[in-house]
Amino acid sequence: MEEKYKQEPSDILKVVLFGPESTGKTTLSEQLARHYHTVWVPEYARDYLQDKWNNERKTCEPDDLLPIAEGQMHLENKLTKKATNILVCDTDLLETKVYSEAYYIGDCDPILEKYALQNSYDLYLLTYIDIPWEEDDLRDKPNEREEMFNYFKRTLEKYEKNFIILKGNKKQRLEKAINQIDQLLNK
Repeated sequence: MEEKYKQEPSDILKVVLFGPESTGKTTLSEQLARHYHTVWVPEYARDYLQDKWNNERKTCEPDDLLPIAEGQMHLENKLTKKATNILVCDTDLLETKVYSEAYYIGDCDPILEKYALQNSYDLYLLTYIDIPWEEDDLRDKPNEREEMFNYFKRTLEKYEKNFIILKGNKKQRLEKAINQIDQLLNK
């Protein structure tokens, strides 16, 4: 049953956009996929939670996290088969774990935690908070951006993930990401 949270084996390079809300992850995911002529994995939680908001006027609750994790991994595993030599992921289960802990007083479902730590990526691109926050139905922490960024950074450090921090405008972020990815592809 837990297999639905697990990555399927693959030899391609996997890159994750990681960081607080409204820091340009989706934009950069799309740009990187275009640059590398590959596919990108959208954030499943976005559509899931927008539908929940539209239909019930409710936000994310702890019971939503495992269905979100399952949907995210289903998308990732499906799109891995369509990717060229690199897969760009707008998020991963480690990000879901961070949000679980941040929103639900340090709590994270043991299944989510297991696969958040077990699934493997080659590079995390941690997006900084130096771009304007944009409001929408789902975003709710405009005044906690620095605190959330630090939480994301500490998580990557704690679990010894390979990451770089992306700062600056869209062009600067894209150039730095491409430079780092190219180094990995050329190894």
